[in-house]
Amino acid sequence: MKRIAIPERENWREAAEAVGFGFHEMYGEPYWVDDAAYAFSLAEVEEAIEAPSQELHDMCMDLVADVVRDEAAMERLKVPQEMRDLVAASWQRGDRHLYGRFDLAYDGTGPAKLLEYNADTPTSIFEAAYFQYNWLTDNVARGALPEDADQYNSIQESLVEAFGAFSRDPIFHFAAWTESDEDRGTAAYLMDCAVQAGHRTTLLDIRDIGVDHQGRFTDTDDRVIDLLFKLYPWEDMLREPFAKYLSTAGATIVEPPWKTLLSNKGILPMLWDRHAGHPNLLPAFFDDEPQAKSLSDAVRKPLFSREGENVEVLKQGQSVEITEGSYGEEGYVVQALTNLFEADGAYAVLGSWIVGDRACGLGMREDRSPITRNLSRFVPHIIAE
Repeated sequence: MKRIAIPERENWREAAEAVGFGFHEMYGEPYWVDDAAYAFSLAEVEEAIEAPSQELHDMCMDLVADVVRDEAAMERLKVPQEMRDLVAASWQRGDRHLYGRFDLAYDGTGPAKLLEYNADTPTSIFEAAYFQYNWLTDNVARGALPEDADQYNSIQESLVEAFGAFSRDPIFHFAAWTESDEDRGTAAYLMDCAVQAGHRTTLLDIRDIGVDHQGRFTDTDDRVIDLLFKLYPWEDMLREPFAKYLSTAGATIVEPPWKTLLSNKGILPMLWDRHAGHPNLLPAFFDDEPQAKSLSDAVRKPLFSREGENVEVLKQGQSVEITEGSYGEEGYVVQALTNLFEADGAYAVLGSWIVGDRACGLGMREDRSPITRNLSRFVPHIIAE
């Protein structure tokens, strides 16, 4: 594993905007990096990233199967009492899921370590699946990369296949916070994959979903929503006033309600409790457990947290970095601190993608801080021997 420099493509910004990647720059800061890449060997990808990601996902699925039958575990994960039957029934029905992203720490010298599982509303899927592949083919074509340069990336094919498993009879509604360029762009890309799988699709703002007199969700044309992809966190949805209609709406929702369990940082101590010493896990405990105090070098994270908010880094028991935010009311977990790959003053985190139940691709994010935030930059990768 290494970070390499590569000449920037001419007019890549215009090319990005032409395919809907207008958020290559956000809030005046660059998001996409076109003049660098992370290079891996094929063995690193297969043995240190792909295989462990598959195993971690399988471990997570086994965990869900037990949590939905365990009232104490549901309470630990702060699933609202009135919504626990909804979550359990979703798993017991076998509700299909679509995708998720493991955030992994890996520096090329030891096993990749799970930092967290973004299993409910992961973004950066367009960049990882589509735009970094275009970057690869462009650079091979212009001779900036070897002809045999490859990429760990079958994300788009996997998405089309996964969408093909959902019924094509109803319109597939996609709901997101459309004022956000990133959320709208992510939903639009996933809609395109669904269309390739034979679906009819439509986009609406998450705030425009209505409820009819029978308790069914409706769109702005008063059509009943039978199949819904929502780019909106379950931990928020379960606490919204309209949550009472979730059990009566009759809609298939993607991600399904049981995914709220895996998007919760509380799975980190639960996984460690079940698989202590696993090479791809870090010691982790709930903040109120006595063992949490044994971790002098650690990261303290809220059960629910997005974009690196309310995260604290501790070294020798002292706080050395903390981010602001609005999370933490439900509780925290403490996870052992581990090394990230560092180059040119930037820390890299690997985003390992799971689509359906298959590990299928990689996206790299880097930041000047060890805490990956909303504006952490996306850097493409290659496989090169």
